[in-house]
Amino acid sequence: MLTAFARAFKTPDLRKKLLFTLAIIALYRLGSHIPVPGVSYKNVQICVDSMGSSNSLFGLVNMFSGGALLQITIFALGIMPYITASIILQLLTVVIPKLENLKKEGQAGTSKITQYTRYLTVALAILQGTGLVATARSGALFTGCMVKDQIVPDRSIFTTVVMVLTMTAGTCLVMWLGELITDRGIGNGMSILMFISIAAGFVGALWQIKLQGKIADGWVEFGVVILVGLAMVALVVFVEQAQRRIPVQYAKRMIGRRAYGGTSTYIPLKVNQAGVIPVIFASSLLYIPALIVQFSGSTAGWATWIQKHFVKGDHPYYIAAYFLLIVFFAFFYVAISFNPEEVADNMKKYGGFIPGIRAGRPTAEYLSYVLNRITWPGSLYLGLIALVPTMALAGFGANQNFPFGGTSILIIVGVGLETVKQIESQLQQRNYEGFLR
Repeated sequence: MLTAFARAFKTPDLRKKLLFTLAIIALYRLGSHIPVPGVSYKNVQICVDSMGSSNSLFGLVNMFSGGALLQITIFALGIMPYITASIILQLLTVVIPKLENLKKEGQAGTSKITQYTRYLTVALAILQGTGLVATARSGALFTGCMVKDQIVPDRSIFTTVVMVLTMTAGTCLVMWLGELITDRGIGNGMSILMFISIAAGFVGALWQIKLQGKIADGWVEFGVVILVGLAMVALVVFVEQAQRRIPVQYAKRMIGRRAYGGTSTYIPLKVNQAGVIPVIFASSLLYIPALIVQFSGSTAGWATWIQKHFVKGDHPYYIAAYFLLIVFFAFFYVAISFNPEEVADNMKKYGGFIPGIRAGRPTAEYLSYVLNRITWPGSLYLGLIALVPTMALAGFGANQNFPFGGTSILIIVGVGLETVKQIESQLQQRNYEGFLR
């Protein structure tokens, strides 16, 4: 990997792309530290220093914003509204025939869906920004902090509107920066910004584990976490690269005097076909009961039960529900993102077939059978990886932003592998040596 980066900096056009990407990343991290107008920066820092990132209720959104959420900066919402909008549009594409037809139109249809995603991102940013401002004003963002009610001193309507508009504009700017990286930089811009947001909290989270440790001033716990992290990275790389290759052969066709086809290829079915989306779905769904209790302020029996079993995240009920939801959403997302019947029809249309399987419906049934079999280990793997922060919470007293596990490690490894692949592919186009040097 380091050799690929070194060779990339020696290539002039690749060097420009890498430097442009680094400049956008620096701008993004700068915006993550500029506070929103109307917020008392001093009081926010007091609450952050006294509580850290132990607020598990907003832990996922805070992780995706690179810690900007609890700092209440202009990039507080980060890339999360765009991620949510993209997932919603992807789900609606299966449900709404008009969106499905747009997807089949090619580049023009994809451009329209991207435009709809931008509009939905702005709407979600306004909604989430309003919720964040209301949470900060009520003091629920830092429960237990002495100055939680003084985070937003001016509670006028004008100040509230300015704060919401600033956060929405920050989200639009983040979306634009991500698209700039995609067009003029290296890799997928949104994924790169997500990678940077998560990686920004790694050092702090590791050092917090060292400070909370009790054996040899915390160095033993720190070393154990590093070893566990390396093992987790190796496991994630192994599973993310694992795939079932289904062989496909194309029959020869005579067009005029020329013969076309007769080639052999394969359909790569990844073990983790759903990626990190089931973990995000499950986490978001389990946040809803805790949010209802926190905003309602109720002390009824049902609220106490939810507060006891679903807020801290280390109760057996929470762990079981989290694991089962991840498995369910893994199958659900694979079912809507990969259509065996459509793949079988396309193969039949172009004269392709799987050896030993008849074209048409038998091919679709075979693909569905194989997909279900490899989705089981993929979903169980996702569930186990996502439970690592919970086990760390119980074993080391670490917070929910435990670096090596859950959503963070899946995204970091996935984006890192994809970015390195893109760099190596561009290097091969410029420095192809062939068999003989």
